[in-house]
Order: sequence, then structure tokens, then C-alpha cells
Amino acid sequence: MSPIKNIFDPASFPDLLVGLTSPDDAAVWRLSDEQAIVITTDFFTPVVDTPYEYGAIAAANSMSDVWAMGGKPFLALNIAALPDDLPAEISSEIMRGGAEKAKEAGVVIAGGHTVKDKEPKYGLVVIGFVHPQKIISKSGLKVGDCLVLTKPLGTGVTTTALKQEKAEEAHVKEVIQSMSRLNKTAGELAVEFNLKGGTDITGFGLIGHGMEMAEASNVQLQIEFDKLPFLSGARSYAEKGIFPGGAFDNKNHFESYVTFDAKLDEPSQMLLFDPQTSGGLLLGLPKDKLADFKKKAEESNQQVWVIGEAVAGKGIKVK
Repeated sequence: MSPIKNIFDPASFPDLLVGLTSPDDAAVWRLSDEQAIVITTDFFTPVVDTPYEYGAIAAANSMSDVWAMGGKPFLALNIAALPDDLPAEISSEIMRGGAEKAKEAGVVIAGGHTVKDKEPKYGLVVIGFVHPQKIISKSGLKVGDCLVLTKPLGTGVTTTALKQEKAEEAHVKEVIQSMSRLNKTAGELAVEFNLKGGTDITGFGLIGHGMEMAEASNVQLQIEFDKLPFLSGARSYAEKGIFPGGAFDNKNHFESYVTFDAKLDEPSQMLLFDPQTSGGLLLGLPKDKLADFKKKAEESNQQVWVIGEAVAGKGIKVK
């Protein structure tokens, strides 16, 4: 049992709607029957070479958890660990990237905390509001729901290729644009259509985060590989074995829960274990809402891909 659960008995905190009982994207604390606070934090080492874009991506990634829960972020704090010898102009650009991305999202950064470390790390603590009856969670999937993804996969292999100086310039530009894009519109659409099941795809990859949803919702995810969107260079880098270490960690941890069709080769399978940075939302959408949802998404300039469905059973099946 988690040491936190040994100290904090969930039954003693009835207003903690999400937090201690099962893992989710953020904690939720009820303030009243009409309002709750969503709070989350995230930070990581650089995934790109440019300080400004690193800051923007880290901020977008941090805020994503609030949208994944159906919330609206409004306040944030910086978290940074910076080397002593890091030039001031670089740290300033990291912070500027984060601040401008937060401003784009309608979020104010009101301060933060910085410590010294050998390698840069940056992210945010983010606070948002959500209606207690409109929380989106990993346990909200229902049998028959369509599985909708809002960003392409492949950030892990592409940024690893960048670190190894093997990435094409066009692929680098594409992955930066994808990671920098806010999940704001996708989250707002999920709330507008009163969706209940969702998460964002980040470090555990599609399989890992999908498995968390399947387990929490007591359903099986059936995913159609041919319907999955990938960044342009992802397949070629996968075929060269350019994966981050986290992809192999994810495979070791989650592969026993997933069944792959025999037609899918090793690179194809590994792409689904690829850890994502600032990935899209994975949402459960009732079939009777699909046409209207896709229409509204198109009007809002939000890409969506229907990649499968939730069915009775356990685990994940990739066809």
C-alpha cells in the first residue's frame, strides 16, 4: 500500500473527489456543490534544443492534466531546477516560453520556486476549476464508447532522433508544433459534450494510459492500428530503433495487458509504448454524439481521430 494512503485515509476526506483512491491526471477538491478545484503538477528535462520552445512545451504539458479532467485552468506557479552555470538569457527564455504559453491558455503564472540542479528541469503547478458533476476521469469509460484521440503519436521517437542528431528538420518542426499545441479546445469540447471518460497521453504512451483507463473503467479497449495518427517521421525512426528508454520501460510494464494482431511488427508495437510529451487527449465518446462532436471539432480547428471503442472485457486489444 502507498505510504500516503497509510497516512491519509480517503474516508476522512469526503471533499477529495479524486486523489487517494485511484490514480488520475489531477487531484480534485470539492469547494461546494457547484465548484471544485483541480490541481496538478508536472516538470521534465529539455525535449528540444531551443529554450523558449522547451518552456512552452513544458507549460502546455503541465496544463493539459486540468483539461483532461474537464477543468478550466486559471492559475499556475513555476517549478524550475537550473544549473549554476546556465546563462541567464537561457533561463529567461525558458520562463518566457512558459509564461507566453500560459497566457495563451488564459492562465496567469503568479510566482514559483527554483532550485539548483545539474540538468535543467521546468514545469508548472496548475490550478483550475471544475463542476463536481462534470469531472472527466479515467474511470468514466462505458461499453460502446468510441475512443477519440486529439493529437498524433510519435513525440518520443522523434525527439529522441533529435537528441541523436538524426531527425529531419521538417520532422523537428512538426513535433514542436504538436507538443506546443494546447489541449484547451479538446478539453472544452469534452465538457461541452458532457463526456465522462478521458485522460491525456503522456509518459506511459498510448498503451499505458489506455490501460489505466481500461482498468479504472472495467472495460477492454479495442484499438484499430490503421486508424492511429502518427507524426510524419515516427515510423521511419521506429524502424531504426530510435526509441527513448521510457518506451522499453513501458513495454516491460504493460505488455502483459495487451494483445497485438499478428500482422503488427515490432516497430508498430513499440510505437504504442512510445512515451509522449504534451500528447493529446484520449476521450470516450458515446456513438450517438460522434457526428456532432466531429462537426464541432472541425469548426473549432481541432483534429480528432476515432481509433477504436470500449467493449466488455479487460486489457487492450490492438487489431
